[in-house]
Amino acid sequence: MSRTLSRLIALLALAAALPAVAVEPAAFQTAFQQFQRATAGDKDAIEPAAQQFGSLSAAEPADPVLLAYAGAATSMRATTTMLPWKKMSLAEDGLAQLDKALAMLAPAHEQLLHRGTPATLETRFIAANTFLALPAMFNRQPRGAKLLDEVLASPQFAGAPLGFRGAVWLRAGIAAQGDKRPDDAKRWFQQVISSGAPQAPAAQAKLKELS
Repeated sequence: MSRTLSRLIALLALAAALPAVAVEPAAFQTAFQQFQRATAGDKDAIEPAAQQFGSLSAAEPADPVLLAYAGAATSMRATTTMLPWKKMSLAEDGLAQLDKALAMLAPAHEQLLHRGTPATLETRFIAANTFLALPAMFNRQPRGAKLLDEVLASPQFAGAPLGFRGAVWLRAGIAAQGDKRPDDAKRWFQQVISSGAPQAPAAQAKLKELS
């Protein structure tokens, strides 16, 4: 067998082992827009986001990003009910989905992209953002901080889309602000602004809070 043929076979085997994004980009974008509205405080968008990402995840169960978004949206559903037992149930269901998505991550998921962001980064950031926003009673803040640090330290982070990097820097600044580390918070907010990321106005508002 020639060296060229052997190399071709190896490349084909590698391609077969890699996960592929099978979900329609338009469907993902529609669900993502609902999710963004939900995270911005629009409670009417929470249920559609959970349903849409839940359906996408059910259709593509090997995709950790879809499962992570479904889990994050499900956990947000806890804010839409006044019943304590239902709040806890929804939060725990969402966290279970996030834990499963994180457990699914493998080196091959570095090649799985939604909107240009590797699945390994996006899944960890979705989980970090959710964990850090939870009440202290869930004991998820330390893991959320660790996941956020892993995203920032990843060699792939520099090549991720600016919108994703801006969201991560902004979250890092908010986390530092919450931890009473104003110098670190200012550094992250300035990073968002100087990069020209879409989150620059939000970072400017946060800087004013620190003034």
